[in-house]
Amino acid sequence: MAAAEHLAPFLDELFADDPVTAAVARAGIGPQPSSLRPAFAATVNEVFARAGLEPPTAPFVQRGGREGRHGEAMGHLLAELQFMQRAYPGACW
Repeated sequence: MAAAEHLAPFLDELFADDPVTAAVARAGIGPQPSSLRPAFAATVNEVFARAGLEPPTAPFVQRGGREGRHGEAMGHLLAELQFMQRAYPGACW
C-alpha cells in the first residue's frame, strides 16, 4: 500500500494530454493518454476492492516530467544509465 500511496501523485501526468501526445494520436502511432485512464482506473479499483483496500488519493499532483523538470534522483539514474552505455557500447538488454 505504501508504494501505491507514493506513486499516486504521478498518475495525473501519466494520463495527461499535451501537444506531443496529441500529434502521436493523430498520426495513429498511439492513443491519447487520457483515453486510457478509465480502463486503468477500473482495473486498479477492482484489484484494490478484491484486496479489501481503498485506492490511494494523491495529497498533491506532480507535474513537469514531460517538460524535463525532474528531481535529484533522476540525475543519479541518468548518470548510471550513461555509465552502462559508455562501458558496454552496443549492448542490448
